[in-house]
Amino acid sequence: MKFSFVSLFPELLCSYFDASILYRAIEKSLISIDYVNPRDFSIDKHKRVDDYMIGGGAGLLMMAQPLNDALTHVNFKNKATHFIFLSPVGKKFKQNDAKRLAKKEHLCFVCGRYEGVDERVIETWADEIFSIGDFILTGGEVASLCLADAISRNVNGVLGNIKSLDIESFENEILEAPSFTKPNIFQGLEVVSEFLKGNHANIRTLKKTMALCKTRYFRPDLYQKIMPKTKETHEK
Repeated sequence: MKFSFVSLFPELLCSYFDASILYRAIEKSLISIDYVNPRDFSIDKHKRVDDYMIGGGAGLLMMAQPLNDALTHVNFKNKATHFIFLSPVGKKFKQNDAKRLAKKEHLCFVCGRYEGVDERVIETWADEIFSIGDFILTGGEVASLCLADAISRNVNGVLGNIKSLDIESFENEILEAPSFTKPNIFQGLEVVSEFLKGNHANIRTLKKTMALCKTRYFRPDLYQKIMPKTKETHEK
């Protein structure tokens, strides 16, 4: 799996891959990373990449030419590239998207800046447009890192224990059950006693119940979606 980041500020991205799980994944050649700066493709003598919007409007916009030429360069190197733009107008990125995109050969994240990107570039190149939430960021770099991290975890071999994916939040549309570690009592708060008895069947049942309760409390929107499935299971 290869990730390319098209960004005016690649230095904001580099350090994220210098430690922990993703660093080890790169060391094992499970994923690879490269960066493309649209400024390197600007034909302006001052290497400008932004300009005022036609028709007026506050702020500046990323110009079509440098960004288009940068994406052409990426596509020329790998025709299988899947181009992803980060924008508040995009659909919400979800765990199922992470799992699906982990099967791609090459993902290219286009990180907008200023007031965004000339719409003609999006129309020409975007395979998908994603948002990480209903809020505005200074640029697309942070959002692209969120996606790359989530997708990488689903690439075979990146996680040491692949089974850990099965119990994470948003698998089967519910949140992960509460978890605990030693000591059994911390500041007067005790671990659920059933967890200490070693009956794994009971523990699994309890964790499922706790996961449903947690989802109902923290994410009632998800709970409403899974209620019919839960009723069907109990009825069977």
